[in-house]
Amino acid sequence: MKSFFYSCKQTLSRAFCLSAALVCLCSSNSAWALFSDDEARKAILDLRKSLATTQLDLQNQIDALKTENAKLRGKVEELEKQGEEINTSQKTYYQDLDNRLGNFEPRTVTIEGVTGVMQPGEKKAYDDALSAFQSGNLKKAEDGFSAFITRYPKSPYIPLALFWSGNSKYANKDYSGAIAQLQGMIKRFPEHPRIPAAMLTLGNAQLESGSKVAAKKTFSEIISKFPDTDTASKAQQLLTATK
Repeated sequence: MKSFFYSCKQTLSRAFCLSAALVCLCSSNSAWALFSDDEARKAILDLRKSLATTQLDLQNQIDALKTENAKLRGKVEELEKQGEEINTSQKTYYQDLDNRLGNFEPRTVTIEGVTGVMQPGEKKAYDDALSAFQSGNLKKAEDGFSAFITRYPKSPYIPLALFWSGNSKYANKDYSGAIAQLQGMIKRFPEHPRIPAAMLTLGNAQLESGSKVAAKKTFSEIISKFPDTDTASKAQQLLTATK
């Protein structure tokens, strides 16, 4: 790089000298006295040619410098991209490692506002039951959530397990079982974000079991406790339709 700038410096110096000579030759009366017209014209043409060549050399060197800078920028961008990829890879690695460790040792987690110690295998048991519910295998889901609640009574997933267990029972037309499960969840976790949805399912289960008075009360509580929500709107529709 130093040799490159030194070359540029020499080229500029040569261009300056040629320009100065051309100016002196054109402006000095004595210069015309020393040369004949043809010689003077030839000298001027030679100077112009040399100057043009020098300018071309200088432009070529400038273009080469621009190309070199572009290459350097490309290398810098490539290194930055590689650095980002390494950081992403490390985050993925440590996250995967953390998940793997979670399968072998207890750890404290917070699930939808509920903090507790999750035991090894606990999350998989919950996920398996939820997957069964989502795929429509309601009997397997109900059995899975019931087993989960029995095995992990202090799990931070318990509110969700009770919620989905109640929904599984309701979908299986076990209305009394759904009512008991959902009422238990509402009583134990009154501030849980799933309470409005749990109450809506509870009201439907009460309605399906023939307990219209209880269902109306549940729908009215939803409207009172959770106004201006989609759940309250649905509760209002059900309340209006219940005679």
